[in-house]
Amino acid sequence: MTTDAGAVRAIWIAPSADVDPRAVLGDGSTVADRAQVREFARLGPGCAIGRAVYLGPGVILGRQCTVQDFALLYEPTLLEERVHVGPGAVFTNDRYPRAVSPAGRRKTTADWDLVGVTVRTGASVGANAVCVAPLTIGRWAVVADGSVVTADVPEYALMDGIPARRVHWVGQSGARLNHVGPGLFRCPVTGAHYGEHNGTLHPLGFAPR
Repeated sequence: MTTDAGAVRAIWIAPSADVDPRAVLGDGSTVADRAQVREFARLGPGCAIGRAVYLGPGVILGRQCTVQDFALLYEPTLLEERVHVGPGAVFTNDRYPRAVSPAGRRKTTADWDLVGVTVRTGASVGANAVCVAPLTIGRWAVVADGSVVTADVPEYALMDGIPARRVHWVGQSGARLNHVGPGLFRCPVTGAHYGEHNGTLHPLGFAPR
């Protein structure tokens, strides 16, 4: 295992964790009991990996990501900065999963049609959610607990259901936005205003509460 150049905060790895020496962990990252971090995985500074998490070969996490207990992130998953993944979430990676080839030979990694899940900055994926690759989850979106995501998710969208559908908009705080006018929404936590246009949401700045 190697560390980022100039690391100033200690990396903590539980004795029972399995971190491949070819993985790269950013300063201040923690890896809890029984987690497995495979070869060439890369964690940015300040990441927190929960108990029994699996990070596949080459999985990339940006700074300050949290992956909670028993989540399974298969390669080539990419999390940008400040992404939250809840306990038991699963990110798939095989478009056509089969145990054997059409000829009856047991399939190996080399036979897989690998596709990935990309989660943009600030987004959250809830407990026991399943993200079926290939797909991208937009910035600051929220996937509700137990949802199954099968298509790309817009920025700031609150997704729920099987398959997941947008049921509301959320702000950077994660709270559901209040509808305050035509195409206009306000965060009840921060006071920030957002505008909706053609099915997308954009921050408009802050207003006094």
